[in-house]
Amino acid sequence: MKAMVIEEFGGPDVFVEREVETPEPAAGQVRIKVVASSVNPIETKIRSGLVKAGPAMPAILNGDVAGIVDKVGAGVTSFSKGDEVFGCAGGTKGWPGALADFMIADARLLAKRTSSMPLPLAECAALPLVFLTAWSALVERANIQAGEHVLIHAGTGGVGHAAIQIAKHLGARVATTVSTPEKAELAGRSGADDIIFYRDESVEAYKERLTSGKGFSLVFDTVGRENLDRAIEATAISGRLCSINTRSTHDLSLMHAKGLTLHVIFRSIPLLHGIGMEDQPRLVSAMCEMLEQGAIRPLLDPRRFSFARVADAHRHLESGLAVGKILLER
Repeated sequence: MKAMVIEEFGGPDVFVEREVETPEPAAGQVRIKVVASSVNPIETKIRSGLVKAGPAMPAILNGDVAGIVDKVGAGVTSFSKGDEVFGCAGGTKGWPGALADFMIADARLLAKRTSSMPLPLAECAALPLVFLTAWSALVERANIQAGEHVLIHAGTGGVGHAAIQIAKHLGARVATTVSTPEKAELAGRSGADDIIFYRDESVEAYKERLTSGKGFSLVFDTVGRENLDRAIEATAISGRLCSINTRSTHDLSLMHAKGLTLHVIFRSIPLLHGIGMEDQPRLVSAMCEMLEQGAIRPLLDPRRFSFARVADAHRHLESGLAVGKILLER
């Protein structure tokens, strides 16, 4: 089969097309004829060598996948040949990803696209990792409550826009940070109640405006680095803080003074270590339920790319100009 692989770490130009062996599904696995994938920041970090979590070289990246079941392994009863499926199921050590004609996936990580889901199959590839990340943070770790006033950073980012929709679905009031009026409009469409232009308003100012200075009981940092410091400042005393990017050094004195709880979310752990695999069907089920109810829809960047142009897709994501998710179609 054909695959876009990397044979060394580096910039986007390290992607090359190669002929590789077509994989066979083992027990509990299915083989997917890939239709689409999407780009997540973790893939740019694996490609560059910043995160040592990718498959063996030549590495096939990308966890998100949408496609059609081509073959099922022993013991798989939940899927049959011809089923339309999607999920986040590879692109890490031991699990080659979706940038190929075919992909092997653990059946527990996949959802079946049903006729009641309004999304086209290809667009389903934009949702799994960001949904599972946001759900893990807000529901599994932070125990979000109906009526709670939460702050989600970067409301038009991949994880941010999914988190807004999940929080609204569960009855929370949502504040979010954006950089432009155009992004404010998009965040509003996702369900954000309160808009913060973070370049123009200090943390102290928006805390006073939106929470009478108390801060938010739950804050979700989807940016990292210096934004984690802002997130700590924005969190109320005894509040919960979630982050998906903590690969940086910080003074935690303010976090200590407030008695905050920090939840670090790294969605690759089930694939990397096999820990929590038995929990994945529950999260996948939550994603399917929201899709069937029309309660969540991926925000897609206007630019779409073929697999052969994955390098251009990485450049677009790293430029900071992308909105929502970048779709890749085979």
